[in-house]
Amino acid sequence: MGKYNKYVPFILFAIIAITGAVLNFNYSHVKGGPVNSGDTAWMLTATGLVLLMTPGLAFFYGGMVGQKNIISTMLQSFIAMGAISIIWVVVGFSLAFGDSIGGIVGNPFTYFMFRGVNGETDPALAPTFPLLLFAMFQLKFAIITPALITGSFAERIRFSAYLLFIVLFSLVIYAPLAHMTWHPDGFLRKLGVLDFAGGTVVHMSAGFAALAGALHLGRRHAHIAKERHIPANIPYVILGTGLLWFGWFGFNAGSAMAANGLAALAFATTNTASASAAIAWIFFDVLMGRKPSAMSACIGAVVGLVAITPAAGYVSVGASIFIGATAACVSNIAVAWKGKTTLDDALDVFPCHGLGGIVGMIFTGIFAKDVGLINGVTATFLAHMLALVIVGVFTFGGSYLLYIITDKLIPMRVSKEEEIEGLDISQHGESIRARMPSWDL
Repeated sequence: MGKYNKYVPFILFAIIAITGAVLNFNYSHVKGGPVNSGDTAWMLTATGLVLLMTPGLAFFYGGMVGQKNIISTMLQSFIAMGAISIIWVVVGFSLAFGDSIGGIVGNPFTYFMFRGVNGETDPALAPTFPLLLFAMFQLKFAIITPALITGSFAERIRFSAYLLFIVLFSLVIYAPLAHMTWHPDGFLRKLGVLDFAGGTVVHMSAGFAALAGALHLGRRHAHIAKERHIPANIPYVILGTGLLWFGWFGFNAGSAMAANGLAALAFATTNTASASAAIAWIFFDVLMGRKPSAMSACIGAVVGLVAITPAAGYVSVGASIFIGATAACVSNIAVAWKGKTTLDDALDVFPCHGLGGIVGMIFTGIFAKDVGLINGVTATFLAHMLALVIVGVFTFGGSYLLYIITDKLIPMRVSKEEEIEGLDISQHGESIRARMPSWDL
């Protein structure tokens, strides 16, 4: 690390800010139809709901880690709202939804600095509400995806290295995967893959990146010593779960891209799958001789939300009960199995989000109305099986490479002394006890 490296982030950001002030795009893409006020109002609401999920995730993860890492863990989610928002405006949205380059990634100059992204509709992406609103809705997905990964390497990552990694991940992994899956000319979309709201793009990518991160960064010293982990604040976990559940209605129902019956179906399947998974997780715990805990109910609810995400607008409400319950059992078994290994995925991101997304994608191929395996159509199911392999290899391998690159530029792992002291103090100079001494955490 050179002595001048501390200037690099500020200089780069200053260049972006000045570029944004200097450039004045008057370019307009092909217009769609007139703006529908009902669809616009719903999409504004849904966009706000999805953004709320990231602070919800901060509470969800922040309550699970040890007391000396609450602030740092919550900040890792919160800072993604800032960093990814800027990257998305500059080039991220263009890479995800710009003119297709071979069905793999968008042209980085199509919407560079939101060139042509304005209040007009777009016939392909946003036919009834402003393209600018579509871009902001998709931004919220791009924000929460790298934030989800943080649970795997919690309590041991350097903050500056984390910032660099999420920028690289968003540009190299997330944006191309979003293009392949959701752009009209995307490779996976043309293959026949159905991903209503992000089972592949968000949860599988985050899950496999989390697995790669846990492997690359290695085990925490407390994990090696087999010290008992005590969650800092379970009420935080409950609050975070409530915010995630609430925000997920925008995540899934908003992906209908209109205020219509499809949004209502996605709303209903989302709630039902989450409820089913929460109950199934608790019942499975009791079956295994464990006590029904608040943590169990919360983790189960989130797994249900993950699993129904790719299927939300494609399956019946009845099927969502089965999807939620099955995903909860699969993830529960995976979490228990992981606990017997040396893998230090601190907050079980891969067993819950990775496997939850995989289960959801498989069942989408089975239960999707008219085109699922249950209706005798094999093409969709086979496309999903192929996509699982492609996405798994791309996101795990690509993320592992990005960890290596990041580590070369900025050492990702904090020192043993910093880890023992806790990231709140060692990385940020803050302590929740120092700020709020009356809190009994």
